[in-house]
Amino acid sequence: MPAVRRAGALYRRGRKAVYAYTFARARALLGEALAVLDTAQDPTAPEAVELRVRVLVTLAYAETEGATITQGIARLSDADALLEGLPEGPLRAELSGLSLEQRGFLHIRAGDIEMALSLLSEAAELLRAGLADGVGDPYVLASLYLNRSLAQIACIELCERYGLHDIAIKARHNRGYVAHMTGDVPTALRYFAETSRDCAARAPGMLPVVQLDQARALLAGGLVDEAARHLDDALPRLRRQRVGQDAAEAEIARAAAALLHGDTAQARRRARRSERMFTRRGNVRWAAVAALAALRADTLDALEGGNGNGSRRRVDAALPTAAVALADQLRGLALEDEAALALMLAVRLEIRRANLDTAAKLLDQVPAPRVTTPVDHRMLLRLCRAELAVAERDVRAALAQARAGLSELGHTRDRMGGLELVCGTAVHGRHLGELAVRLVLEGPRPDARRLFGWLERTRAQVYRYEPMPDIADQRIAEKAAELRLAKRTAQLVRLAGKSADKLEKQTAALEREVERQGWYASPWGKPRPVATLEQVAPALAGRALVSFATSGDEVVAVVVVGSAARMVRLGSAVDAAELAARLHADLDVLAPDTLPPPVVDVVKGSAARSAGGLDKQLILPLLPLIGDSELVIIPTGALYAVPWGSLPSLWGRPLVVAPSATAWLSAATGAAPKGRTVLARGPMLTGLVAEEGPLRAVYPDAIALDKEHATVAGVLAALDGAELAHIAAHGEHEPTNALFSRLELADGPL
Repeated sequence: MPAVRRAGALYRRGRKAVYAYTFARARALLGEALAVLDTAQDPTAPEAVELRVRVLVTLAYAETEGATITQGIARLSDADALLEGLPEGPLRAELSGLSLEQRGFLHIRAGDIEMALSLLSEAAELLRAGLADGVGDPYVLASLYLNRSLAQIACIELCERYGLHDIAIKARHNRGYVAHMTGDVPTALRYFAETSRDCAARAPGMLPVVQLDQARALLAGGLVDEAARHLDDALPRLRRQRVGQDAAEAEIARAAAALLHGDTAQARRRARRSERMFTRRGNVRWAAVAALAALRADTLDALEGGNGNGSRRRVDAALPTAAVALADQLRGLALEDEAALALMLAVRLEIRRANLDTAAKLLDQVPAPRVTTPVDHRMLLRLCRAELAVAERDVRAALAQARAGLSELGHTRDRMGGLELVCGTAVHGRHLGELAVRLVLEGPRPDARRLFGWLERTRAQVYRYEPMPDIADQRIAEKAAELRLAKRTAQLVRLAGKSADKLEKQTAALEREVERQGWYASPWGKPRPVATLEQVAPALAGRALVSFATSGDEVVAVVVVGSAARMVRLGSAVDAAELAARLHADLDVLAPDTLPPPVVDVVKGSAARSAGGLDKQLILPLLPLIGDSELVIIPTGALYAVPWGSLPSLWGRPLVVAPSATAWLSAATGAAPKGRTVLARGPMLTGLVAEEGPLRAVYPDAIALDKEHATVAGVLAALDGAELAHIAAHGEHEPTNALFSRLELADGPL
């Protein structure tokens, strides 16, 4: 039958297009195959019916991805009707299993998990029996295992046995998804990274789907910028592939990233776009999820917006009503976590409206978190309880909720790998920490000791971890060495007056690789308890500690001298941040040694005025407390950029700047090395530096490293165990990722 042969060739090409994620082409080829089958001499012949069923089942998937789920289900119904005309036997059983497997997958895409699992279980029995009898396609059963996400090991074993590499890639991808759902973000990112590399080599059409799940895991880990980059790369690819479902899901994830950045306008726009896409596809469940993303943006605007005069804007009654209605809809769709989130949004809105009884009743409806409940949902539940307690004037209960929430977040952080994930998770507890600090400051008798404790719970949590002594992952060490060489080469090319654009792209790619491998590296270190004031005060040994904090537009300082702690209010946080930014910019301008003297004088004058302003606002009010003591300074926010030794009241005063009192205490009370001193000088310094004169005289026995001896390995080896080190080198701060801030040494950056 020539028509059947021609249709079979079209079917195989269409199936290949599906696997390549080119769904528009697949639909065209499969539709042509159906048209050719209509011209067959006997359309009811078994071979023609079998081929038509296979074409319809494959077309159902292609149309679901590129058009609507309704169309896909209709194609499967047509296939099932044809099966009724086939005699009982292995062929009919195989085709029935094929249709059931595809129908189950479509229900997964629609979010109807219970129906999907039922269909897939029925299909699995038919397909396994067929393979045992030597009938059927192992690819179909492997796809079923993949889609169920219940038999990953069986799927991979089957793929290895039959050489089904693309299904094996999807299986590893799903293992990452399962790890993400159980809260194991580092493992999830490791699987996704492996899958991405496999996709680049063997299945590039699958890459944007992997990027989507990578982005979701990154959002759970608090790495918002990286998640946004993944999604911004994936979305154009998904649109070109016309993968409507995944493109719409990516829009929701991108809305979540925008929301964490505080960009509610973008979040709302993307969420509404996604809702329209799902509605057109007939996917009610996902449309409701998209509506929830838009509601989160509306809620954030309502809660954090103002009238421009410092007063809070009144929340419209329609907004919490809409949140409750959406919660009911989501619950009816068996989306329990999403329904709980909608209820929590309604709770916060009703608290703002002073409807406390209504808020309490809604809060009682929020179910207890499950194992798979996202960490940001858990923190929001704690925040709802804390805000309700504040509204009911129960500050003790509010602080207890904040304490429990931050402790819970700490347990999540302890599971993270790599420095970035340890830092990134803090984004989920930001509101709880801010609430606790505000409550302490707004109390009738603000307690400096209590404020000190809350500041340590909420700041610089990465320094709770005892760092690993070495990079445990050899791949990261190798990539870091490769990156160092590339950066050094690029630097030399620029100094020679040539273009280093190609090398700059290479170093950027290497940075991304080192960074991503760090996400799923071994844990950053062993967690340590947060330091208490009772532990810090004796260790100061005559020093004074100043811990800065901000709340709203106010800067405050907790000053610890001896065993006493005092709190001092220091004026506008906006003013202090502006002065710090100006001083930082002026010092950047002064960095080159080749500026004309008139320019130097002008910039020095500007820097002196900024330093004087900071001194007047932040230091002079503290002098009655700190006297002439040595200082330990704990900055906050924009104040981390302040060169404290340049402020007039601190000229010549010994001081230490630390990210937290916990970090300072660990360093101050640790086993201090005794013995050698290291003096190192990097390349391309102009003029005489201290290492060549005064310091050599003061430390005649010091290890001195300069010129070709001041290598990264040499300096690191000398630093390890040294009591004192002084390094003169050019450096560069990398604002987008502090891991790549660096000092320039003879063979490249440290």
